[in-house]
Amino acid sequence: MGGAMALTLAALAYPSMLGVSTVSTSPDRVIAQTQWGPLTESDRDFVVKVRAAGLWEYPVGQMGLQKGTTKGVIEASKHLVDGHSALDTTCRKIAPMLNITLPNIASPQQEGFVNTLRSDSGKKFDSDFANILRMTHGSIFNTVAKIRSTTKNSLVRALADQANDTVLDHITVMEKTGLVDFDQTLFQQTTPPKLPSSDLTPPPPPVGQPEVVLTPPPNATSTPVDINGIAGGSGSGGNASPGPSPTPTAG
Repeated sequence: MGGAMALTLAALAYPSMLGVSTVSTSPDRVIAQTQWGPLTESDRDFVVKVRAAGLWEYPVGQMGLQKGTTKGVIEASKHLVDGHSALDTTCRKIAPMLNITLPNIASPQQEGFVNTLRSDSGKKFDSDFANILRMTHGSIFNTVAKIRSTTKNSLVRALADQANDTVLDHITVMEKTGLVDFDQTLFQQTTPPKLPSSDLTPPPPPVGQPEVVLTPPPNATSTPVDINGIAGGSGSGGNASPGPSPTPTAG
């Protein structure tokens, strides 16, 4: 194989209707054969979902460090910043290897969560913070598990491993705030509102726009995936050396 990838570049361009809370029309469809294993629509969507989650939860974590009024909320905020900066590093490393175009801003629905919390203060902020983030992390937890159990792509599998640990940690710290209304949160988690796909879709970045980077905190404890260790082998467990990464497509 000589380290080369057989990629269908056009198929990997940022999908125009890529849902964050919805699934692809053909989630199991293989859109590229790579040296790390086949890449499906679900695999691609998952990488974008993880990136989009960080684009709103990271700034909310920074917000919580400033506006939180309890130790639990402040501690949870630290975990958001720490965990999502590490996940973002992994996403930005594997996306060009798989020719996946990442968004630079979250979806309109996710930006709505940010705006809600930005307008809150005091105990109202603490309560909305804990419940919104417990709901959203609970929603994606099942998605992480499904991708981890079904993907044949080793890069996506590694991201799912990291996301599983991070999401579970964030669910736990939200619950430790003592502010989660489980009846309300679980109802919202299992009965999401019917929103147009445009509200659930992070827009693709304009061509040439610099990539947004979520900077790790000085005392970071979470670590990105060791891509070099994975890239040394093929998706089928062989010892093929990694070839040149394809140029990512935009929009």
